[in-house]
Amino acid sequence: MPWNKEDYPDSLKNFTASVRNKAIEIANALLEDGYEEGRAISIATAQAKEWGENHDKKIRKEKH
Repeated sequence: MPWNKEDYPDSLKNFTASVRNKAIEIANALLEDGYEEGRAISIATAQAKEWGENHDKKIRKEKH
């Protein structure tokens, strides 16, 4: 099931929009390559965090 900006895994809800969108992009590509959803989410989360750090992006939303 491909994800989008409105419909994505709960595990991505605390990320900033830019990092979450990168994770969604990566996860969807992994799904197309035949990865299972859980594995795709796990890999995409790690890679999106790394991408954010390498691009000086804030990773997580502020807690209220």
